Amino acid sequence: MTDVNVKTFDELDDYAGQFLYAGKGLGVTAWGMNVERLPAHWDEFPHHDHAENGQEEVYVVIDGDATLHADGQTWHLERGTLARVGPKQKRKIVPGEKGVTLLAIGGTPGKAYEPKKA
Repeated sequence: MTDVNVKTFDELDDYAGQFLYAGKGLGVTAWGMNVERLPAHWDEFPHHDHAENGQEEVYVVIDGDATLHADGQTWHLERGTLARVGPKQKRKIVPGEKGVTLLAIGGTPGKAYEPKKA
């Protein structure tokens, strides 16, 4: 039996239509992974860190653009850009004029990933 799972974004379960459970939908168990579809200038993205669980994150811009805010600095993220953010770093992402679609990948260094239970 082939061990392949293929889905479109529209086939993934989501939270509020913006946060698509990509890892869960594909059956990924080695790391966390979501697709985030954020509308233009949406300011509700939480200013957060992952100090409690030690998870680092990588954001990959699939479409659109956004600004990453961290520790008083900003980075413009556009299609094809990757950004890694450490676990203790507070961060906030603000989508640009046309919104942004991000692939967010996370894991805790040195610790086996434990998928959230449904």
